[in-house]
Amino acid sequence: MSITAVPIQPVKRGYVVWLWIGIAAALVIAMALAWKGTAGVVAETGTNAQFLAYNAGQPAVVETDSGLQYQVLEAGKGGATPGDDDLVLVNYSGKLRDGRVFDESRQPTPMSPKSVVPGFAEALKLMPKGAKYRVWMKPDLAYGAEARIDPQTGEEAIPADALLIFDIEMVDFMPEAVVRQMQMQQMMQMQQGQGGAPVQGVPEGAAPPQP
Repeated sequence: MSITAVPIQPVKRGYVVWLWIGIAAALVIAMALAWKGTAGVVAETGTNAQFLAYNAGQPAVVETDSGLQYQVLEAGKGGATPGDDDLVLVNYSGKLRDGRVFDESRQPTPMSPKSVVPGFAEALKLMPKGAKYRVWMKPDLAYGAEARIDPQTGEEAIPADALLIFDIEMVDFMPEAVVRQMQMQQMMQMQQGQGGAPVQGVPEGAAPPQP
């Protein structure tokens, strides 16, 4: 026997078991991270379906029955949400998968859920006042196979079969009928103040109807 050899102290069996468990766990984590990285690359460069399948598994992303995906950035005040008969006041920014912004509001913009693409309408009707959502719309919920042309430049703003990503802030909403009545009141007040002809059906000098 060599007099220079240093004997290895025996290791308890329990330590060996935990050592192998640790090694196995590290391998599983490494494989998961590698798969996640690969899946992310495939999603970014792959089809819309691949992107949405990957995105649906990301933290806090919710997918509805229609396939709309959204993430709540700010929950808002909770409670009531708008319907088809409401007018909403929103700030928004829309972009493509490559990050190019194709549309954005410069100030709070009024719109009706009945006058926008299905995915945008669905998102609006999920949002209480003060909420901010990020929304992913597959082509079927946006413009489908129809490309959109910028009327100012004549260039293609949204390609055919584009997946759209919107950041939306719900500033306020109220029934469309109430908004129309308020507009009529303002018009009547302006006409009366300028000595214009009375509005048909409203006696001259009469107070405008109250909401």
